[in-house]
Amino acid sequence: MAFFDKSLDELRRYRPAREEPDDFDAFWQTTLAESPVDSSVLACEPFETPLATVEAFDVTFSGWLGQPIKAWLLLPRHRTGPLPTVVQYLGYKAGRSVPWNWLTWTAFGFAHVVMDNRGQGGGGKTTGITPDINPFGHGASAPGFLTSGVEDPTRYYFRRLITDAVRAVDAVKLLPAVDRDRVAVLGGSQGGGLALSVAGLRDDVAGMIADVPCLCHYRRGSQITDQGPYAEISRFLMSHRFEVEPVMRTLSYFDGVNFAARARCPGWFSVGLMDKICPPSTVFAAYHAYAGPSQIEVFTYNGHEGGAQYDVPRKLGALQEVLGVQG
Repeated sequence: MAFFDKSLDELRRYRPAREEPDDFDAFWQTTLAESPVDSSVLACEPFETPLATVEAFDVTFSGWLGQPIKAWLLLPRHRTGPLPTVVQYLGYKAGRSVPWNWLTWTAFGFAHVVMDNRGQGGGGKTTGITPDINPFGHGASAPGFLTSGVEDPTRYYFRRLITDAVRAVDAVKLLPAVDRDRVAVLGGSQGGGLALSVAGLRDDVAGMIADVPCLCHYRRGSQITDQGPYAEISRFLMSHRFEVEPVMRTLSYFDGVNFAARARCPGWFSVGLMDKICPPSTVFAAYHAYAGPSQIEVFTYNGHEGGAQYDVPRKLGALQEVLGVQG
């Protein structure tokens, strides 16, 4: 790996003009209104594991257009009353996996919800997979999800996934084990972009953590790297050479930079200066647009792994602060 983007001094000054459609807010108001909270879909069933200190529950909740979305709810076995809660969104092409893959936040005393990615994750019949029930068909796209339906914002894949992420918080707040007034969201890469979108679309999350977030500043991402999801955009436009601006307009409805400008809760970011998956300039664009109080941790010689598990203490401190938990 090597430095390939702007210098750190330049990144700290980098505030590009936002590409934002005039009807951004109306688009999302309509989208979410079409997928109201539906408590009749909510299910929370015990899931048997060999874990001695954590209880696992298989959650199904109502996502985009009421479609069933899977999640895990993990709880410390020894608890008294509703718990402060962390909702986690996952990276690109990842699924919720198995409960024992997610033990960090319950070890610190939080309830932990892990949302599955529709159509992205693998697994088996015992862990459950969330399909992407797509009534539009896939149309022209490059392999992957970043260009699926990109010719029309109403048909774009991430309209469905972001709606799922927003409705996951509604579902979480209905669970008896959760303190509905103390819910934070976090994620890395694609999950960081989803956390940003939720912070921008809701006013009731206590805090947001976005590690090396994707889904930000799409135009620059597609022009500066040929790795990871952003490369799907450049591959698509290579063969759809007259559709650059229509595609960029669609992507602007889903840009973490625009969601960041609407967020008000405290936000914590991280960035790897050698990250060719989510280039640092795309991360700093979202960080600088963030309207709430925010901090960023810079990992100079790291790529997309960022701070990895070494960054957990910082995130723990952030969660304890916004969720009112004593360290």
